[in-house]
Amino acid sequence: MSLGVFLAVLAAAFLHALWNALIKLGTSKVGAMVILSILEVPIGLAVVAFAPPIDLAAVPWVIAAGLTHFAYKFFLSYAYDRGDLSRVYPIARGAAPMIVALVGAAVLADTVTTRQYAAIAVLAGGILLMARGVFASGENRRLLPFALGSALATATYTLIDGTGARISGSAVAYVAWVFVADGLIFSVGMLAWRGRAVLPMQGHAWRMGALAAAASYGAYAISIWAMTVAPIALVAALRETSILFAVLIGWLAFGERMTGEKALAALVIVAGVILSRM
Repeated sequence: MSLGVFLAVLAAAFLHALWNALIKLGTSKVGAMVILSILEVPIGLAVVAFAPPIDLAAVPWVIAAGLTHFAYKFFLSYAYDRGDLSRVYPIARGAAPMIVALVGAAVLADTVTTRQYAAIAVLAGGILLMARGVFASGENRRLLPFALGSALATATYTLIDGTGARISGSAVAYVAWVFVADGLIFSVGMLAWRGRAVLPMQGHAWRMGALAAAASYGAYAISIWAMTVAPIALVAALRETSILFAVLIGWLAFGERMTGEKALAALVIVAGVILSRM
């Protein structure tokens, strides 16, 4: 991997942590996520206009991914309502590859190597250590089921995208269409459920939402590009440094409490995720 690609993937990791931080920054986490989702639609359509068409056989996978993203955003929004960025993000991001590895071994008949079993054990240890901090610090324990629900949804759409992108014939176009489906399903679904009151009207909220949407697509686009010019396993592993970026943003920008145990848990989770990607 060249230095340029290395730095680009680090930028993608930062952008992923950044858009999560922008959602956390909003007064209404669900409202901020609705704004992000609305703005994802024109971004996706703009990319679709210049991308090759996808195979129609991939359409059901696009819809399935959009529905799963609804669950992902729902759980993540409510997790951020109840916990710190530096607590929620590592749990949600770290538990997802562990679930993918376990489900893949059970459902997809994939062979699980000794290294992957080690990665699962390291991830489990890091997540348990991070979860222990919730109880030890007197934080809202309800963040845990929402963070884990987000991780489960992430694992699910990861498995869906792995098949959908291959069937589509164009990974870039597939991601763009998923953005459109995801944006429409979440924004329309939440507006139908919660009414227009869920949508912030302040210009500041829309500017933050636009920045979060751009950062979200940038994180995806850079990662996809990097995987075309560098080994996929290395890109996937390096991208998980987003966990450290999220912890640092939570600590330095939001003033979230940073303990030695939380820092250690984040490092253990990052090590487990990288081990699972290599």
